[in-house]
Amino acid sequence: MSRKCELTGKGPMSGNNVSHAKNKTRRRFLPNLQDVTLGSDALGRTFRLRISSAALRTVDHRGGLDGFLLKAKDADLSAQALKIKKEVVKATA
Repeated sequence: MSRKCELTGKGPMSGNNVSHAKNKTRRRFLPNLQDVTLGSDALGRTFRLRISSAALRTVDHRGGLDGFLLKAKDADLSAQALKIKKEVVKATA
């Protein structure tokens, strides 16, 4: 399972550990991923997704999974999320 958010595409970043003596060693900053179940109002179903906590706050801010997916770019979404988006667009039209 990859360490990548299914809704925003946020993945690991790299940087430095810096000691008190200013020694620098490479490290990875991993996204805060959570396994959540989100419901779609348009489809009347729930979906299990692995998303970052920042994406979860954005989903709440935009009024749920449907509102988030309608505004999201297709390039950022995973294959599963893109499939859900197409179903939501079809159901709302």
